Amino acid sequence: MTDVDGPGGLRRRDFLTRVGIAGGAGALYSTMDAMGLVASPTNAPAAYAAARDFRPPAASDFTLRGRPNKTRVIVLGAGIAGLVTAYELGKAGYECTVVEARERPGGRNWTVRGGTRETEIGGAEQVAGFDEGQYMNAGPARIAQSMVTLDYCRELGVPVEIFANQNADGFYYNENVGALSGTPVRHRTAKADVYGYVSELLAKATDQGALDAYLTADDKQRLISFLQGFGSVGGRVAGDPAASFRYTGTSRRGYDVEPGAGNTPGVVKAPPYSLTDVFESGLGRYFSFEFGYDQAMLMFQPVGGMDRIPYALAEAVERGRGTLIYGAPVSEIANTPDGVGVTVEQRGRLRRLDADYCVCTIPPTVLRGVPSNFAAATKAAIAEPVGVTVGKIGLQYKRRFWEEDDRIFGGITNTNVGLGTIWYPSTGFFGRKGTVVGYYNFGGDAVAYGDLPHGEREARAVAAGRRIHGDAYATELEQSFSVAWHKIPYTQGGWVSWPSRTAGYQTLLEADGNTYFAGDHLSYFIAWQAGAIDSARLAVTRLHERALATS
Repeated sequence: MTDVDGPGGLRRRDFLTRVGIAGGAGALYSTMDAMGLVASPTNAPAAYAAARDFRPPAASDFTLRGRPNKTRVIVLGAGIAGLVTAYELGKAGYECTVVEARERPGGRNWTVRGGTRETEIGGAEQVAGFDEGQYMNAGPARIAQSMVTLDYCRELGVPVEIFANQNADGFYYNENVGALSGTPVRHRTAKADVYGYVSELLAKATDQGALDAYLTADDKQRLISFLQGFGSVGGRVAGDPAASFRYTGTSRRGYDVEPGAGNTPGVVKAPPYSLTDVFESGLGRYFSFEFGYDQAMLMFQPVGGMDRIPYALAEAVERGRGTLIYGAPVSEIANTPDGVGVTVEQRGRLRRLDADYCVCTIPPTVLRGVPSNFAAATKAAIAEPVGVTVGKIGLQYKRRFWEEDDRIFGGITNTNVGLGTIWYPSTGFFGRKGTVVGYYNFGGDAVAYGDLPHGEREARAVAAGRRIHGDAYATELEQSFSVAWHKIPYTQGGWVSWPSRTAGYQTLLEADGNTYFAGDHLSYFIAWQAGAIDSARLAVTRLHERALATS
């Protein structure tokens, strides 16, 4: 293909330059694609082929205009949003400087290992004593199949493994809920009873005409047939509505004696808990979690810890034209007529960094305390999001009793006793030791635990877990490390919630002068790495379009 093949005989480079100026990077990409000038990269995220709504900037976007890319960008924060921003801009030759207050990449993507040291706001300090190979993902810990996060794992060569988000042999444990208070109930047993009784009641109502205004005769029969399979209920008993479609319990509830060889048919857990006890227990309220789009199995985790992702991103940024500066909290952000100036503190000294643009990924809970010359509307928007209190504790055990005694291999136990959930490791099966997430809680429960010294957090969590798992939950314990996210410097919350996504949210989607904003809080996947990635890619696209149009 020659260089003279644009419309009207224009040189191809001149034609593409005009498209870029008039329509921005998106139009330029589309035109290049239509002209066969964009190759589908073999190592690009799958979203490139699937959605085609994000095209990574490329050095050719500038060279086709006859000039190299000399644009400098300061990225504030080396969390997922900041690293993805620098990584994607680096593909087009941007000179990116990533500034991070911590001494590590990842932000809330934080894997606690032996030797990890953290000082909370208020001065409480912990040093993790986990054995080699044992760790806790203090922040994000699971990735859904649909999430763009997996595409970056593929592109960066980060191996993944299954994360067991649900387990039929996990427990539900509630207190102050009637007859089942204080009774650990297996997931499979709770589901069998809830589905069974709901199916019985709905089948009876359907058969007795309660839904005749909504169902045809054929619909009624189809619904009853479905309910018989869904809830494992009996059939119609002629002349006896009360006995019809009864739920009496089946092997779905599990066995007291497992089936075996010879004359060992097994002993089914029976009879089922009563209808009143099952509904009063509140166990059925947990099931909706599994149907959530972002929670349904299969789910994944990086091999060796979730922080394998930010470390891989950081390495990729540095292989390009990127620079990472750690241990440098931001003291001031100032838009200037021709760029941005950022003041950071390093080893007790202030340092000024200047660039053409800035992408700020600092969480709003922290950013609102950083002096800036942002517009009043921007400052008001930054003040809107509310930090969500979140807590976690990792408990290292010298024996994997949940596997050996309870036959639970991965998955989650749900509770209403302040722990929120207990997570069993999805790796290291049959190993000698293992690390359980002893609580993952939110709101008032996270505050209640977070207000305690670490030793008391551990004691409270173990006492509650002991009511579910017995003495082994205390006697086999070796080490622990707890995180109260609202007390973690440079984060001050697990994530944020917006009172509304109106004016303030929309304001931060736009640049303030030469400063752009990104982070999971500017997405509809708040608290997920995928939200941070999507937000970063949006900021990258808008910045790149502007740079092309003004270069």
